[in-house]
Order: sequence, then structure tokens, then C-alpha cells
Amino acid sequence: MSILIRNAAAIMTGGAGSPDDPSRAAGPDIRIEGETIQAIGALVPHASETVIDATDCVVYPAWVNTHHHLFQSLLKGDTAGLNASLTPWLAATPYRFRASFDEKRFRLAARIGMIELMRSGCTTVADHNYVYYPGMPFDSSAILFDEAEKLGLRFVLLRGGATKTRQLEAELPSALRPESIDSYIADIERLAATYHDASPRAMRRVVMAPTTVLYSISPAEMRQTAAVARRLGLRLHSHLSETVSYQDSAHAMHACSPVAFCGEHDWLGSDVWYAHLVKLDADEIAMLAQTRTGVAHCPQSNGRLGSGIAPIREMADAGVPVSIGVDGAASNEAADMISEVHMAWLAQRARRGMAAQAVYRGGSFEGGADAATVDEVVHWGTAGGANVLGLPEVGRIAVGFSADVAVYRLDDPRYFGLHDPAIGPVASGGRPSLAALFSAGKQVVSDDVIEGVDLQELRRESMSAVKAMLAEVG
Repeated sequence: MSILIRNAAAIMTGGAGSPDDPSRAAGPDIRIEGETIQAIGALVPHASETVIDATDCVVYPAWVNTHHHLFQSLLKGDTAGLNASLTPWLAATPYRFRASFDEKRFRLAARIGMIELMRSGCTTVADHNYVYYPGMPFDSSAILFDEAEKLGLRFVLLRGGATKTRQLEAELPSALRPESIDSYIADIERLAATYHDASPRAMRRVVMAPTTVLYSISPAEMRQTAAVARRLGLRLHSHLSETVSYQDSAHAMHACSPVAFCGEHDWLGSDVWYAHLVKLDADEIAMLAQTRTGVAHCPQSNGRLGSGIAPIREMADAGVPVSIGVDGAASNEAADMISEVHMAWLAQRARRGMAAQAVYRGGSFEGGADAATVDEVVHWGTAGGANVLGLPEVGRIAVGFSADVAVYRLDDPRYFGLHDPAIGPVASGGRPSLAALFSAGKQVVSDDVIEGVDLQELRRESMSAVKAMLAEVG
């Protein structure tokens, strides 16, 4: 099947912005053949092809979300954790409600999260699922793959879990009991055999992702899991250095920095990326860059929990692979990629601006508006994400790449008056409506509608679930 996206006002490619990797294409047309972008330019329609009118629209590569907790889609705005930093928030919200997730609620939460992402123009979702425990009565991994397939999304399971717990978890329900390392590895092997596709534009992937390597598994198990992952051809992922407590813990337990600790236990490399990395020393950034270990930058969650602003500008300049993740909705009440990239663009500028000093105090610059461009943020959220996920034919508007394409209408007043329409979705924020969204060449959104999805019914189901969960936890 041939599809022509015609007469776009602007096309962002996902490129890094260099002469060899431009961030924009003149277009104004894009031809899709099957699952692949076949041509870009001033194209003549074929007699039999479907034409998508992109007049006054901007075209982006579909977003690649590299870190999420989809089950948290039913935990937005929990008052008990709303003003708490990371450690008390964990006890107040995700751990407190975890036992309330049965198969039905888990599926509902996953579906809500995926639909929210789709409506922002995202078609690749990497979910760091850690809802696993001994004797669990449903297969959360299978539910995630199933819901993604129904919606036509590319799905990467970051198989979380823990073989030990922090004290704050110890007195909570059986749903928080740790797994044994043998059962954890056995399930990874099962999932890899069932779902993992190593091809360069795979629709299904599995990743070795203990929830937090510093706390969830032992140092010996870190080496063991890394070895198993590399034997199976899987990538590695975890949380790291989200707050200063990671620095304190690593130095107290292992007399080194968190990044150095991971390096000593085989958890650095071009097949590894970490969520957050907010609190880093200069030598840690150098170590990440030298080993090509990546980051999933989650600026809204980091802001919501008061963790800080990750030094993404410094990491990118050093050569650390950068991507964008929305994290869980329990610490990010707008868990979509448009909100996330808008925040990423602003936060890096704010971070640099905070370092500005008056000239009489030795300062040399006024602000931080040069810290991140829109084109760069688009690169981080598309091709950058595909890079850390190991999907080299995803995340770009380029000939020969997977046809993952978002066509945005800038028909809301917030976009009126833009001198450069291409920057609208990132710079203006909000949610631009989708004329079309393609995932591997399949149109999954048409005129801002996802076929088969009743948003009002989904809203009613979510309200009922939240009410019942609140009653259960008291």
C-alpha cells in the first residue's frame, strides 16, 4: 500500500542537526510504501495511492519514549504523595497501591498510558514494568505486549523486578515480596524466547531491567544479570542517581560513586541506559560518555518530585547518548511526550541560567537560552531514543526508515502567530491535534481519533477503578 503525505508546512527529521545529519527536510511530501519511508521531496501522486493532506501541518518522526511505568496511569495526583520527594513518595503512592492492581486494573492502566502517549504522537513505548512477585496470579508482561499490539504500537518491555527490598517495602503486602534471582532470570529467558525480536525495526523487544541496581539486586547479581542479558542479546536498563540518596548510598555501601559502582559490576556500555541521572559528578559524566552508556531524561517527574534538573547539556556535549522518557504517571500527571519534550527544552535553559552570576561577582553570561534548541530536543526524543533502544531504522524521517510519522495540525490558538511552525509542538506545548499518526506504515490515528477507542468509556472505567482503589487502601 502506498501513502503520500502531501504539502507539509515543515518536516522535522529527528536528525542531530549537522551537515551530514540535518534536522529538517524541505519536502514538502513524504511517500510511504508498506512499512517504509520510500521518498521525500516534491512528489507526484500515484493514481492508486492514499493522499494525506498535510497543508499547514508539521511532520515529526513519531516519538520514542524510553522510560515509563504504565501501571501508574491510575495513580495520578495521589494526595498522599503529591508533595513528597522520591523516597517518601515511593511508600506513599506506588508501593501503597501496588497490591490493588489485579489483572483488570493493570490492563486498564496500561491501555490508558499507551493511548495518552499515542495522542501525543508517540509510537514506540519502552515500559519499565516492575509489577512482579512470587505467586503472581496474572502475567503483566503478556498484558503489556497484548495491549501494545492492539493499538499498533512498537513495545519494548523493560523487565523490572527485585531480589531484595528496601526497609520501606518490608512491611507492605505480598505484592512487594522479592523474587529469587533464579526465578527472575528464568522469566527473562521465557520472555526473550517468546517476544524478543533483534531486527533493526522490531515491534517487540525485551530488556534486562532490575528496578534499581543499587538497591534491588546484589552486586554479584548485577554481574550475573549483565552476563545473562548479553548472552541472550538483550540490552540493560535501570534507575540511577535520581536523587542525592543514590550518592550517599553508593558511597556508604561501596565507597564509590553510583556510576563507578555500576562500571565495576558490568553495568556500563553501549547496550546500557539509565533513567534520570540527575545527580552526577563530572567524572561520572566522563565515564558514561567513554562507555557510551545512555540516559532516559525524565524532566517532568524530576521536577514533580523535586529531584532536580539532570545535566543533559553537559552529557550531550560529552557524548553521552540522550533520550527522553516520561516516567510514571504517579510522578507525572501529564505522562505524554509533547509535555515531556516541552519541559526538556525549558529545563535545560533554566539549569544553565541558574549558573549565571553578576559580572561584579565574576559572571560572564546572562542566561541559559543557548542550552537546548528545539531541533536538538526533537532529536533526543526520536532518533536519540531509537539509538538507546538499539533500533537503528526507527526514529527518523528519512528514506529507508520505518514509517513512524506524526502529522500535527497547528489549529489551536496557542500555535497562531508562529514564525517557524516547525517548532510549534515542542516550543508551544499543549497537545497539537493529529491529522495522522503512522506506526510502521500503519495509520493508527486519523483526524485525531484512535479507531476502536471510546475515550469517555475509558474515563468512566478509570474513575471507577480509582474510587475502588482508594476505598481498599483506606
